[in-house]
Amino acid sequence: MRDVFSWFNDQILRMEWLSDLVAAMLTAIGIDPLGRWGGSLHFFAYDVIKILILLGSMIFALSYVQSYFPPERSRAILGGRRGLGALTLAALLGTVTPFCSCSSIPLFIGFVAAGLPLGVTFAFLISSPLVDLASVILLAGIIGWPAALAYVVLGVVLAVAGGALIGAIHMESEVEPFVYAAPVHNGDPGAPLTRRMRLAYAREQLVDIVGRVWPYVLIGVAVGALIHNWIPQALIDGVLGQDKWWAVPLAVVAGVPVYADIFGTLPVAEALVGKGVGTGTVLAFMMAVTALSLPSLILLRRVVRMRLLTLFVAIVTVGIILTGYVFNALIPLLMA
Repeated sequence: MRDVFSWFNDQILRMEWLSDLVAAMLTAIGIDPLGRWGGSLHFFAYDVIKILILLGSMIFALSYVQSYFPPERSRAILGGRRGLGALTLAALLGTVTPFCSCSSIPLFIGFVAAGLPLGVTFAFLISSPLVDLASVILLAGIIGWPAALAYVVLGVVLAVAGGALIGAIHMESEVEPFVYAAPVHNGDPGAPLTRRMRLAYAREQLVDIVGRVWPYVLIGVAVGALIHNWIPQALIDGVLGQDKWWAVPLAVVAGVPVYADIFGTLPVAEALVGKGVGTGTVLAFMMAVTALSLPSLILLRRVVRMRLLTLFVAIVTVGIILTGYVFNALIPLLMA
């Protein structure tokens, strides 16, 4: 059974056969895949094809599942629930919605307008871009399943803790008044989707999401190839080495100005892990890009006031930094 799982991880997720095929094609046209330029071409071609294949197939499958949980149904599931159960459920619902932080803002408005508690809404808002099931599956091919599953657990815990703290402080007055007045559309519960309609929805989501993220994938892979083949190991060790206490906070600061889908950060993560950067440091960078990017914070500022935005940023930043340190400390056990 372990051999079957190992084969699936190597040949399906990591697509080692594709790596060998790209290397053979480069060799056939006279390019050394082990050289600096050839290695960069190999990294770029292999990662772009691999990510787009896996991304397309998983977005289609997960979107089909997500068709059972439209915003109206999510609001209905969460409506009337309170306490830790509601926070946890909101965070888990966030993991099955393939939304970036910016596209989660309209859902935030809909949830608040529908009367959901603010803490529950923020638990969803934190979880939705942070813990995407498709990206977790791709991440498992880089850091392994134990570490990837631990990332899911810590991401959900961060979402629940952040939502609980915001809910406990009772900052409803810090939400812009127009949000509470936004119209709520409850959909048509009497018209369930057929299988054909769900397949059509999955195809639409596939085209829409891949159409939006492919530029970030190309940029991310290009940056990954640069890190992998051109940046000296000594420089990486000196700035982001596992013995450097500042590596995790620096990774968070570096991630904030970057606006990219989590899929665009995966090639960068792969290159950094290959250079020996701590897994927790790499995950902190990815989490900062997806949850704390400047464009998403600017959009969030349009619906909440500065006090609430500052609290949100502080909670998520501290949570990401703690997650990074925890992973760097525990990764030898998870990878064992």
